[in-house]
Amino acid sequence: MTADLATDVFEEHRPLLTGVAYRMLGRVADAEDVVQEAWLRWYHADRAEVREPRAYLVRVTTRLAIDRLRQVRASSEAYPGPWLPEPYLTEFADTTPDSAERAVLADTVSLAVLIVLESLSPLERAVFVLREAFGYPYAEIAALLDRAEPAVRQLAGRARRHVAERRPRYEVDPARRRDLTERFLAAAGEGDLAGLMSLLAPDVRLVGDSGGKAKAPVRVLRTADKVGRFLVGVARSAPADLFFRVLEVNGGPALLLLSGGKPDSLVQVDIADGRVTSVYVLRNPDKLRYLADR
Repeated sequence: MTADLATDVFEEHRPLLTGVAYRMLGRVADAEDVVQEAWLRWYHADRAEVREPRAYLVRVTTRLAIDRLRQVRASSEAYPGPWLPEPYLTEFADTTPDSAERAVLADTVSLAVLIVLESLSPLERAVFVLREAFGYPYAEIAALLDRAEPAVRQLAGRARRHVAERRPRYEVDPARRRDLTERFLAAAGEGDLAGLMSLLAPDVRLVGDSGGKAKAPVRVLRTADKVGRFLVGVARSAPADLFFRVLEVNGGPALLLLSGGKPDSLVQVDIADGRVTSVYVLRNPDKLRYLADR
């Protein structure tokens, strides 16, 4: 296989590899590093011996992601305040003509699911991602991870139960999410407490991630009253030049708030039964920087 053909093969599979790495890590920069390392290994491999390039590339990417996950977990124990995944622009990735397939992909990349995946072991997370997000057969996952198939089935079952028990219920219909997201923004932007209270579920929670580099709640806020009053307070002190864009992030609509032309916050909500059940406010500038031109 020539170098040019090797590049074409890799680029064909890059979206898949990036999707696997991001779901494994919840960090865009780390996922990009893993995919780049996978490219280097592919480029320097004896490609004549590789019968199935896709399987080879997914195996290398997954194993690199497992190693990177172990590293970042060891270094992130002192993260100040709540942690949220880095936003992932799904409008430019994981494209598929099958709407049902796309819904599955979007669900497995949602903030709610990624937060739960943080509590899985690296191997459990790898099995969950490959099985639930990309539909790999157990036998193929076993080969990718160099594990026996019965062990992989056990890991998959344990991971699936863990996610099902901890994942909050939410609506995945994009039109309904977008409508409620925009109504939520209008009420929050106007400081309309009554309007917010009509949209917030009684047990709503607000998770803010600043990384200690911007103002955000250092603990998760719970109940409609606390979340509503906090948002009204934020609206009253918002910069005069604040404006927003709507992006598709992690499988759903999100609001990118900008001030002075720079990303200030990313806000996304989960909804269920027509009410906002979770509000995610990402303010860590390191996680927002690459959204500046989106």
